[in-house]
Amino acid sequence: MRLLALALALICAAAHADDVLNGAVVRVADGDTLTLAVDGGELVRVRLTEIDAPERGQPYNQVARRSLVELCLKQPARVESASQDKYGRTLGRVFCDGVDANAEQVRRGLAWAFTKYLTDARIAELESQARGAGVGLWRDPSPWAPWEFRSDKAKGRGNE
Repeated sequence: MRLLALALALICAAAHADDVLNGAVVRVADGDTLTLAVDGGELVRVRLTEIDAPERGQPYNQVARRSLVELCLKQPARVESASQDKYGRTLGRVFCDGVDANAEQVRRGLAWAFTKYLTDARIAELESQARGAGVGLWRDPSPWAPWEFRSDKAKGRGNE
């Protein structure tokens, strides 16, 4: 019985260990996607969960990207992974040099709380504060949410 309990504990510990990735950020694609070089040199593409930053072609796309570069590029990072998306990216909460990059992007007004996938109410509160303070993309009286931009683009509406 003790052996079975020990075996189960080891299996659970191994499964949990896979939920955290440690490495250094070597590339930032946009305001919510980066590449992590993990121990052993493997490159892992990571999509920051619970937030959605402006897409290429949207206002504030480059500002959001530069913000994530400032926060994370060449920094030690820990990713608390949730799963993978349909594009094979690891989905997770990213901490760069101890800073919660997901929350910081929203606090700076450079990403929306992605309410469709939100599990941390603090992210929504940070968006509300940024919106109220008129920081980042909230300076625009009617910013275009990335999920609406993607939907319109898929329908061929473009930037109307």
